[in-house]
Amino acid sequence: MNREDYRKAFDELSFSADFEARTADLLRSRAHELEKERTNMTFSKTKKIAALAAACIALLAVSVSAACAWLSPAQVAEEHGQTLLAEAFSGPDAIAINETVESGDYSITLLGLVSGENLDVLNQDLDAAHTYSVLALRRLDGEPLENETFDFIHYTMTPLVAGCSPAAVNNWTLNAGASGMAKDGVYYYLLDTKSIEMFADHTVYMAFYEGGVPNNTIFTVAEDGSIAFAEDYQGVQALFTLPLDPSKADPAAVESFLKEYDMGWANERTAPADFEDNFEVERRETEDGEEIFIRPALESGADMESAG
Repeated sequence: MNREDYRKAFDELSFSADFEARTADLLRSRAHELEKERTNMTFSKTKKIAALAAACIALLAVSVSAACAWLSPAQVAEEHGQTLLAEAFSGPDAIAINETVESGDYSITLLGLVSGENLDVLNQDLDAAHTYSVLALRRLDGEPLENETFDFIHYTMTPLVAGCSPAAVNNWTLNAGASGMAKDGVYYYLLDTKSIEMFADHTVYMAFYEGGVPNNTIFTVAEDGSIAFAEDYQGVQALFTLPLDPSKADPAAVESFLKEYDMGWANERTAPADFEDNFEVERRETEDGEEIFIRPALESGADMESAG
């Protein structure tokens, strides 16, 4: 088989959703074993086999390098001291995304999410299901992102749902909390919201953008209910579609939710909310720098919390 036929055959192979993560883990494990065996290892393989191994490694390099470039969602949870959440991210119910959008100066990668109850020891709402999502942010010019310099509070990561007003379904109505941290030059968002699985029979998005409360200077809603960034919105932006399991949808819960947050939407422009007036920021010192937690400032006459 010549090189082109071999490459074509390889390209036609199908891989499971967690192929990259499993391959990376396997290579790390094997590298560790080889390190221990190095003093006793002998090179008895033929050049032909060695060349084949080198070719296979080269073909895998693109996929594996992406998986090795950042922490996994489980590792991000561990960095936050969330062992139960880390286990959930490593379990069968976790959804791997690993999709990247480049916008402005940044590469924005949604790594994955998981939903469930009693996963977060810091969460006081233990009897309700929550969704935890992890996003990685890198600068395209390679300059490392640091806790001390990255302006975490002026970016938002939030779920949105097609067919529902962005003003009705977002961090502010889903009682969200977001935390951020830098590690090895990459900035990680860990978002905790009320479970979004009830919307699983809709198109559900995860949006990341430069700004605060979703409004019509940032988003536009089409006649079919689909959501997109406004054409003239110039901030950093990424919109991911989440592969949720429709069988987990709860139409009754959605109906009840939307009755509570019955907010309309008009694409005609109105003045955006003042970000600084809507959030409280808590900073915690860590060994690597600091963690930043964003929580909404409660509005007078309102009893809901919000976060960005």
